[in-house]
Amino acid sequence: MYSQEKRTQPKVLLKNELHSVISVATFRRVNKMKKIEKFELDFAGRKIEVEVGRLAFQANAAVTVRYGDTEVLATAVSPKQKRLEDQDFLPLTVDYEERMYAAGKISGSRFIKREGRPTEEATLMARMIDRPLRPIFPKGYFFDVQVIVTVLSYDQVNNTKVPALLAASLALGISDIPWNGPLGLVQVGLVDGQLILCPTEEQLSKSDLDLVVVSSDKKVVMIEAGGKQVPQDKVMEAVEFAHKGVQSLIQFQNDIIAKIGLKKREFVNEINEELYKEVETNYAKELETLFTLKEKLERESLFNDTLVKIKEAYKEDEDKSKTSKAVQYFDEIFRERMRALIMEKEVRIDGRKLDEVRPISCEVGLLPRVHGSSLFNRGYTQVLNVTTLGSTGMRQSLDTMEENDTEKRYMHHYNFPPYSVGEARPARSAGRREIGHGALAEKALFNVFPSEESFPYTVRLVSECLSSDGSTSMGSTCASTLSLMDAGVPIAAPVSGIAMGIVTDEKDNYKVLSDIAGTEDHNGDMDFKIAGSVAGITAIQLDVKNNGLTLQMIKDIFTQGMKGRFHILEQMLKVIPEVRKEMSPYAPRIETIRINPDKIRDVVGPGGKVINKIIEETGVEIDIEQDGRINICAVNKEAIDKARAIIEGITAEPEVGKVYDGKVIKIMDFGAFVEFMPGREGLVHISEISDSRVEKVTDVLKEGQDVKVVLKEIDSMGRMNLSMKRVNNK
Repeated sequence: MYSQEKRTQPKVLLKNELHSVISVATFRRVNKMKKIEKFELDFAGRKIEVEVGRLAFQANAAVTVRYGDTEVLATAVSPKQKRLEDQDFLPLTVDYEERMYAAGKISGSRFIKREGRPTEEATLMARMIDRPLRPIFPKGYFFDVQVIVTVLSYDQVNNTKVPALLAASLALGISDIPWNGPLGLVQVGLVDGQLILCPTEEQLSKSDLDLVVVSSDKKVVMIEAGGKQVPQDKVMEAVEFAHKGVQSLIQFQNDIIAKIGLKKREFVNEINEELYKEVETNYAKELETLFTLKEKLERESLFNDTLVKIKEAYKEDEDKSKTSKAVQYFDEIFRERMRALIMEKEVRIDGRKLDEVRPISCEVGLLPRVHGSSLFNRGYTQVLNVTTLGSTGMRQSLDTMEENDTEKRYMHHYNFPPYSVGEARPARSAGRREIGHGALAEKALFNVFPSEESFPYTVRLVSECLSSDGSTSMGSTCASTLSLMDAGVPIAAPVSGIAMGIVTDEKDNYKVLSDIAGTEDHNGDMDFKIAGSVAGITAIQLDVKNNGLTLQMIKDIFTQGMKGRFHILEQMLKVIPEVRKEMSPYAPRIETIRINPDKIRDVVGPGGKVINKIIEETGVEIDIEQDGRINICAVNKEAIDKARAIIEGITAEPEVGKVYDGKVIKIMDFGAFVEFMPGREGLVHISEISDSRVEKVTDVLKEGQDVKVVLKEIDSMGRMNLSMKRVNNK
């Protein structure tokens, strides 16, 4: 039996309610029509699973990639209208979103449980994805593009690098967004002399090399590496191994794109030939003069003045985009002429030979009260580096997706103020560039940094880029080496770094440039940073602005780059040939003692009472490790010695028959309790106070009195029985 409800007036939906109904209807329609496609590939001993069509319907394309039990989602979106009509650059944004739930974790922060600003690791991953994607967009494509990679699951075995880049590349590849991919990423490890393709996290922890290579079907587009002074030939072998390993990923993507890829939007990079010729003719004199000026500041001044003239000349034009196009064309004309001089005459704009490094000067010990400092100058690039030493308790804790949150005891921070390039703009906190450059310089010295056992310090380096004209990150690497040596940090070997450039033509003819300046970086085809010691390479970072490098190009870059690195290192070592034997008098001293781990509780005491008392009495910092290592830190050595004596007293085992200096802490009718070791008390019975008869304990002793006692015995209940009268006999 059915009941009939009372008929009511039709409900008028509010705007937001109407939108909700439409959204639901759209979702149901899309979900019904969307076909879920799945693809699989066996790669490096594990299965890669790709799925398209299940998630994120309103993105231009969305792809999930699973490798082991690590899974990521990548989306790509690009509107069909420019943000600004006269926009003259590619506004590409790549975000890498870590999620704690991916590893089944809740943030360790006590107050904030929601993910906030990206971690440094997430920022570096976003840069690692961004750098190879960017140059593969067609020239002149100035529409907004956003790629977001979100980690959905992390298995603690397979890191996210391979699936993240694969998902981003596939999302762009199957979308209608113009892009000249696909690209593939592989990671290579070196364990016991053997190269391993896409090592697990455990294998990486034992590896002498952590190499990441992104390639197309023909060329290498990006390299990121950290190594334990790996010989250059071995690194080149690893790059070739990686490039070969990528090819199955490229073919896998091509097959997917051929099956489900959307038709790409029509895009033509239109050039106003008439305006191009007009700019070339009207400003021929300025262009000619620019190539006669070897001095950077003079050349930049004329270049900027010419841009002002161009903007002034076209500002009244009805076509509002004409001004930006004229500026763009002048920059392109200058670029092509500069490149032609290098390719045809091997002439660089500042007059250097192709393999010549700019003048270098170095200083150490500039700042009086810091623990170590250096100033590194290379041309117009100038970096001040400062080293600060601290106790192991100053280590940085990292709240990450990894199973075991890690700590850092070696940190490098990089600052890039606006005055370093002659600009006046608001100073902001560290952005992606600062984080990336700092991490590269940190990586360059990480594998020559002393172990905690041999050097129990936390070390923070700060690079202040005071002037920039090409590769401040490699300048920071060189300055870091000098600063660490000045501070007395026993690094395994001094490290230098160089930025290499290249100019190519359409037939892959090329010229390699050593120590590129800012203009050559901007107008060249790559920025290839190589850092290392005499023994081998410690860090690499390659970014390209063309479609990539051949393996032969990379070999030649390595060869020429080694010559430049060694030259820079030679200049550095003229200033400070070896690590200082003595640290700054203002640096803390640390002594390490080892105790039985079972004794840690005795040193700490109930509620930290004992250790806090030691710190209060001596003024030291004390850090206790679970293996029984105790680091005592203070600027004053006397304070360290005092704290050490107390700790050794607490952890020492009482010896029967040994004489101790004690203090009376409590008097009873039958005797006195004496503290004869830190935290150790024993009873001196009234009969053991003196050889003569003692009627009352207070006739001889009082609380706080210093006395000498001998440990007579430790009874079956662990009680300490002391004697004063037997001291003389001893």
